Amino acid sequence: MHIVLPRLPEGVNLRPVPRLSVVVPVFNEEAVLAETHRRLVAACRDVVADSFEIVYVDDGSRDRTWSMLQQISAQDPRVVAVALSRNFGHQLALSAGLELCRGERILMIDADLQDPPELLGEMMARIDAGADLVYGQRTERLGETAFKRGTAAAFYRVLDRLTDVDIPQDTGDFRLVTRPVLDALRQLPESHRFVRGLFAWLGFRQVALPYVRQERFAGETKYPLKRMLRLAIDAITGFSTVPLRAALWLSIAGFLLAMVVGAYAVGSWLLHDTVRGWASIVGVTALFASAQLLCLGILGEYIGRMFMQAKDRPLAIVREVVVAAPADPGP
Repeated sequence: MHIVLPRLPEGVNLRPVPRLSVVVPVFNEEAVLAETHRRLVAACRDVVADSFEIVYVDDGSRDRTWSMLQQISAQDPRVVAVALSRNFGHQLALSAGLELCRGERILMIDADLQDPPELLGEMMARIDAGADLVYGQRTERLGETAFKRGTAAAFYRVLDRLTDVDIPQDTGDFRLVTRPVLDALRQLPESHRFVRGLFAWLGFRQVALPYVRQERFAGETKYPLKRMLRLAIDAITGFSTVPLRAALWLSIAGFLLAMVVGAYAVGSWLLHDTVRGWASIVGVTALFASAQLLCLGILGEYIGRMFMQAKDRPLAIVREVVVAAPADPGP
């Protein structure tokens, strides 16, 4: 994992290694940030007392999110506020937070409070019982449209059929992992990151924690249809070669159909019946053109991924890190 970091404040390295790190990517979350911090602090203190840190990663917000994070960090020395140089996207903002966190165990959670921080205790108990990774698995999704629920369910089931990796269905990035699991993840070089898929690929002892996903506390969703489609493409092309095989079989089917059409054309010529059939020729030509464009599109998606990976650019650039000087934790 390659993240460009500025010179870190001395306070980052002077603090003792906490038992728990919480990584929270945020983007335009001024409406919910105060409540998110309050509930995270309460949940963490119930489980690990004051041996925790919260790493907020501002993914290029355009509202008051960054100024609020600076205020929170100044008031609470357990908070590390990270600002990226621009909007890199949720998965890369999460990756940047995972690069900076220092805890023995790491909780990943979004700021919208749809994933309840209060489940931390149950997650920690499963780690104590021998698991290396605990992921939240949604049994119900409150406050979401039928379209969102339907497309999400279809995505995970299609992904399960296409990929060779067993990626749990109905899960997000809400999970608790141990330090060895995170260290293994940090060695993976992908630039197009589908983090929950990468964790599934790693293996280790993974267990599910079923829960009901709540409504967003405030604000608007940061995953509109366009971002959902981009995530789906990253997931499928990052963990499956089935689309390439499908393009091959489609090409073979097109070739066989072309042989049939060619035989028909020759037969029509021999029988001096070349006027009729112009509609079928046009139709078949359109079919072949569509098949070729589809195959080129699939190939282009994979080639594009290789092109971006070959550049070996950093996943994200951190503009600023703010952390208060070590002190006795506040309430």
